[in-house]
Amino acid sequence: MKPPEDRSPALVIITGMSGSGKGTVLRSFEDLGYYSVDNLPVDLIPKFAELTRDAPTTRRAALVVDIREGEKLKKFPALVRSLKRRFAIALVFLEADDNALIRRYSETRRPHPLGGERSVLRSIRAEKRALEPIRNIADHIIDTSKFNVHELRELIGEKFHGSRDESNIIVSITSFGFRHGVPADSDLVFDVRFLPNPNYIPQFKNLSGRHPQVARYIRSFPQTVEFIDKISQLLIYLLPHYIQEGKSYLTISFGCTGGHHRSVMMAHEIKRLLEKAGYRVKESHRDLIKGP
Repeated sequence: MKPPEDRSPALVIITGMSGSGKGTVLRSFEDLGYYSVDNLPVDLIPKFAELTRDAPTTRRAALVVDIREGEKLKKFPALVRSLKRRFAIALVFLEADDNALIRRYSETRRPHPLGGERSVLRSIRAEKRALEPIRNIADHIIDTSKFNVHELRELIGEKFHGSRDESNIIVSITSFGFRHGVPADSDLVFDVRFLPNPNYIPQFKNLSGRHPQVARYIRSFPQTVEFIDKISQLLIYLLPHYIQEGKSYLTISFGCTGGHHRSVMMAHEIKRLLEKAGYRVKESHRDLIKGP
């Protein structure tokens, strides 16, 4: 069997929003055997690239450049374009949505690099504007909003250490109850309230959609079987296109009234079918503990 192609560039430059996980990604490259440097001054990058290319002990290297460079960051896009004509370089840009970044700053209690008297949100938006020219030339844009540390490290390992394309997206499937609100991080939402409701059957009321008898009851209706078939086909069609567009994480939510029976059964069934198709899938049930 032919080994996976080594897609590792000689030099990886990591940049992006403060709080988006640049430190985690740098450590991930270090684990892959890259010589790693944090916050290297922009003026030193050309010399560092030469050393990486010429020295056998630093065949591959990764470095972080970010908003801490201040005004010198303005010449960074032109520098990267120039370096790419001479070296094998990949520019990785990390970002996250505003709510995720605010939450991370709140959890760590660290000040934003552009802080001063500005609020965290205003600092984030100012940084986003300043980094837009760099984002526009990035080879890889990774939204880390929905990743934990372990998932982010795993993604970097797959993107830069050879893997099949299907592995480059993590699918998260969750069930929820509409009475408790739609999950804010949903990319795709499917309403399964049109299916017969086991809640009205006394022996099923206090069971969940994970119980075999409840699942069997829901699946006994032709509309359930047809829905599962059509939705699974739709998702299997869509996922390669999301991968092609660089999406690394997709959240699919199934909702019923209370999030206890129909949506739970459906989330579990779709997870099984997507795993069978070769995708990595996480399953969760947001409102299951709230009861019917």
